[in-house]
Amino acid sequence: MPTNTPPQKAALKAKNQAAPKSKANPKSSAHYQREFRKRLREQGLVKKEAWIIPENGKLLSLIEKDLRQHIEPPTIGNATALVGDAMLAHNPPSWTIQSLFEALCTTDMVTQAQAKVTILDDANTLEIILHEAGDLPLLLTIAGQQMLVEAVLWAVDDVQDPAIFDAAVLRTHKYFPLSTIGIETFGDNQDYYTLFGALSTCSLLANILLEIETLGANVIQAANAYCHFLKTDLIEPSPEHSPAHF
Repeated sequence: MPTNTPPQKAALKAKNQAAPKSKANPKSSAHYQREFRKRLREQGLVKKEAWIIPENGKLLSLIEKDLRQHIEPPTIGNATALVGDAMLAHNPPSWTIQSLFEALCTTDMVTQAQAKVTILDDANTLEIILHEAGDLPLLLTIAGQQMLVEAVLWAVDDVQDPAIFDAAVLRTHKYFPLSTIGIETFGDNQDYYTLFGALSTCSLLANILLEIETLGANVIQAANAYCHFLKTDLIEPSPEHSPAHF
């Protein structure tokens, strides 16, 4: 006499019967390594061993990719040029104040009168006046392998309660991309809040321009967002563009 099968067990049985057979065991990484080497050999490439110092590993990988192509003509001179290009990509030249000044003067930012760039008297600082940001001055300095772009927000003495303001900054400065708020002492021996961004001296010119433009926009946004922490209305936020106060 047939017995009734509970619906749950019947459904499970049907599912097991319809399930495909288990997949084959996954292949090891050694299999894919063999396939990779096989395809390189099929391209006519051969393996050569090289002994180098560790810090040149990335440079070797750049040269290796180029050496997989035909060098026409295959001369030492052409090979040397190829290595030189790889080294330039691996170690791009560092900016100096003078070279960066000359490069910035060729950009649309300067040629279209959006900003003015000047080398200050100490010859180690660029002053960048952003006309579209109300002639906001930015200072760009180079020290070692670091480039710093900064702008003054206001003096610490202008803040009603620096402790409360500092706490608010620590909670909210992440909303200003590529920029950080700090305190710096200037020539008048007063402490000022500054907004700054740091880059490598090997940065692309496009990245430097992005930092300058972003910092300028962030200064305006920070002034609007934090002005209610000041003792007096030194900066009046624009109603159209002002974000909510922090």
